[in-house]
Amino acid sequence: MTVLRIPTPLRAYTSGQSEVNVSGANIAEALTDLTAQFPAIKPHLFNEGGDLRPFVNLFVGEHNIKDLQGVNTLIKDGDKVMLIPSIAGGVAPSPALPRRAGKGVESPLSCFGEG
Repeated sequence: MTVLRIPTPLRAYTSGQSEVNVSGANIAEALTDLTAQFPAIKPHLFNEGGDLRPFVNLFVGEHNIKDLQGVNTLIKDGDKVMLIPSIAGGVAPSPALPRRAGKGVESPLSCFGEG
């Protein structure tokens, strides 16, 4: 089985679980298994046409599937897959105020309650 790590904002849809075991030969099959186990998470990952939402990022190890074969990226037993939603927002900097480097920047792992 493959371990799929769930970020804090989506754990409400996985019964609070931070990691879920999924099966499948590729990311698409693993996501099908995930949504079969937890149907309420599906609209948060896929649009109405059934495509992965653009703000959903999946990593196999340290590699973004967007840089590999997308949802056709092969996975094997023991792989760790991280689901990381893109986070946007904030306030536009005021031209009158100097911008402070690093202020308000979160670690990508902050969605897991880390960093």
